[in-house]
Amino acid sequence: MESPKSSPSPSSASTPFPCPLNPSPGLPGEFVWSREGPGPLDLVPALDVPVIDLGGFLRGELEETSRAIELVRAACMAHGFFQVIGHGVDLSLIDAAYDATDRVFGMPMSRKVGLRRKEGTFWGYSYAHSDRYSSNLPWKETFTFGFEHNQAKSTRGVVDYFADMVGRDFVHVGWAYQKYCEAAKETGLAIMELIAMSLGVDRGHYSRIFKEGSSIMRCNYYPPCEKEEETMGTGPHCDPTSLTVLHQDGVGGLQVLLDGMWRAVTPRHDAFVINIGDTMMAMTNGVYKSCLHRAVVNKEKERRSLALFMCPPEDHLVAPPPDLLLTTTTKDDDDDDGKVRKYPDFKWGQMLRFTQSQYRADVATLESFINTVSNQTPPKSR
Repeated sequence: MESPKSSPSPSSASTPFPCPLNPSPGLPGEFVWSREGPGPLDLVPALDVPVIDLGGFLRGELEETSRAIELVRAACMAHGFFQVIGHGVDLSLIDAAYDATDRVFGMPMSRKVGLRRKEGTFWGYSYAHSDRYSSNLPWKETFTFGFEHNQAKSTRGVVDYFADMVGRDFVHVGWAYQKYCEAAKETGLAIMELIAMSLGVDRGHYSRIFKEGSSIMRCNYYPPCEKEEETMGTGPHCDPTSLTVLHQDGVGGLQVLLDGMWRAVTPRHDAFVINIGDTMMAMTNGVYKSCLHRAVVNKEKERRSLALFMCPPEDHLVAPPPDLLLTTTTKDDDDDDGKVRKYPDFKWGQMLRFTQSQYRADVATLESFINTVSNQTPPKSR
């Protein structure tokens, strides 16, 4: 979930909405980042990320399921990233979503400005997040909207959003995204089952929660940038959400920090990139890791990606299943059943509002959030 690290407090009033990004030699100061390590993609070694074939798992094949479970466990304990193929999502749906993305970002700037995210809302167009921040701006445009997982609530929520907010001439764009989100959600729910099985808990523990949740769908467009070594497409951060189902085009640019070195995630058109977010880390009691990652830009080529950030219901009490809690012999432990909790209970809605209005997500988002809620009244479950 795109949120660069250090920056001053958000301020939409102090930052005028700028002109379109372009690859001109002069880079405005608000886009200049100070960073360590190589930036350009061709200088970064590839991340050894497992490619997991979901086909056997989805067909109920025991041997392939066992293999997928082991690969998921190893990746989530190491860095929280892996790729999946055999997911059953028709590649034509992915292509249609990219066509829709081209249509959205191809609108005149005057029309996009009218669709920009309003204060107090999560959805809409954003130019480099300049409506929220004034320095360390990412070299990208985004368009964000919501998607309900429970189709009984809305079978065409995305379609209606585009028809109402963008215009009737974008109904077909809404349908492309609606179908893409539905398919990507099913992949995410299958991953939730594998995560549960890899942890040794009830297979449906996480998927039942997220079937009633929603997703934040973000379409990213990274224009070419002549000064690629001085800026970022997305700054270093851990996703505050639960599970990210990402598709990146063939240009590449996603990088993960592992053992102090940035490593590139090689794009595959037939694969989704999956990564664990901070909320899922809390839901696994810290067993599985949310990893620092970023996106760099390209000097000559534009780059696009489609990110589905899966979330539980906003009023869901985030806590690990009892099976994941570690026993302890500490005598002064306040917990009567003798279990160790790494994170206190919190509601996803609290975390969402924290990252959207109070804090610019980075490597310490979860820790900072926990420190904040620990000084507030504990949330009550539904």
